[in-house]
Amino acid sequence: MSIKLENLTKYYGDQLAVNNISFEISSGEIVGFLGPNGAGKTTTLRMITTFLSPTSGNIFVDGINAAIDPLKVRRKIGYLSEQNPLYNDMNVVDFLVYNARLQMISEDRIKNAVDKMVNVCGLKEVKHKDIRELSKGFRQRVGLAQAMIHDPEILLLDEPTSGLDPNQILEIRKLIKELGRKKTLVLSTHILQEVQAVCDRIIIIHKGEIKADAKPEDLQKEIQGQNVIKLSLRYNKKVSTENLTSEFKSINGVESVSVREDKQANLWEIEIKSSKSIDAREEVFKRVIKLGLEMIEMKQVEASLEDIFRKLTN
Repeated sequence: MSIKLENLTKYYGDQLAVNNISFEISSGEIVGFLGPNGAGKTTTLRMITTFLSPTSGNIFVDGINAAIDPLKVRRKIGYLSEQNPLYNDMNVVDFLVYNARLQMISEDRIKNAVDKMVNVCGLKEVKHKDIRELSKGFRQRVGLAQAMIHDPEILLLDEPTSGLDPNQILEIRKLIKELGRKKTLVLSTHILQEVQAVCDRIIIIHKGEIKADAKPEDLQKEIQGQNVIKLSLRYNKKVSTENLTSEFKSINGVESVSVREDKQANLWEIEIKSSKSIDAREEVFKRVIKLGLEMIEMKQVEASLEDIFRKLTN
């Protein structure tokens, strides 16, 4: 089950929200749709679900043109919106039955569909409670259950962990990972840890335009402009900070060296940046030996998702 966007554009009056974007998501992928607030994430999801019509461009879900047969597209998609609209005066089971009927599930299949969602989403202990009595975490689980009640092959989740506490976030992430094994899943968020924890591909959107589309590890390699070595050395008063800086700067390919003395820990904390094509670790180790210093730790660090996000959306 795939999603394909072709030159999708959306204006609200004179305001451009989504600007000529194209991408394809294949069956079984968990894709993080990442961007700052106002980037165009929610607008794009609403167009995929056919709740909004694009100003121009095409959307295909499992080969079906959303503009030609929007109802058929909706039956293939489960959607959890950021606001997670629920009926507070209904209990959990009645709400899921109501949504099953909206999704045109036959009466003889509704009980099985509801029981399945109660089990999958961990709602057994609250299934007879009114929704108004539920914690935010359980309300999110009810929202997921209604999105999946008709067993769609595609799930679109817009900020599914917004407002949850750390324990609830871990629970929802675990559930999303389990769902991703069986369905095509798009997770829209601006929380970087969310994407890193559950997604195997990242699409970054900013000001309505696609800025990146890659696996997290490929994105890191692509944007990494320098190799960075973090070095911890035992402090030795016989060697000055100037000696250290000079010694490491003389290594071929090294572009900058910063040295910080941590007096409390009796350490030097050193950051050495070299050009992307140079792995200076072996030479750094030789210089440490030459200076007669004790090495506590040496590691080469990659650009974090936060670094990548800032660079692409600044």
